Amino acid sequence: MSQKQKSILAVSMITALLTIAVWTGAASAQKSVPTPPTNEQKGAIVAGEAAAKQLLLLMDKDKNGKVSKREWMKFMEAEFDRLDKNKDGVLDVKELEESQLQQVPFYRSGK
Repeated sequence: MSQKQKSILAVSMITALLTIAVWTGAASAQKSVPTPPTNEQKGAIVAGEAAAKQLLLLMDKDKNGKVSKREWMKFMEAEFDRLDKNKDGVLDVKELEESQLQQVPFYRSGK
């Protein structure tokens, strides 16, 4: 898997987790009976789960089927360092634009 693919997978996974968290929070905040998810939401959840599994395999260096905090932080630190082109310890808009990362809707990340 190329660095670009790893980066897209990471961005997609984070987007998926945030979206699922928002849906879960919104559903629990409603006082009425929650409506079942739409087909698009179901597809998004399935795609998010697939992206999570791929990311797990990528980050799980000791191959125990789990990602430790150390594995997570090491992966994210390497990704940050890759994106920080001028090595000043911060990411700016220019560096993110230069990375050519595109936020792919997580329901399309597997296509």
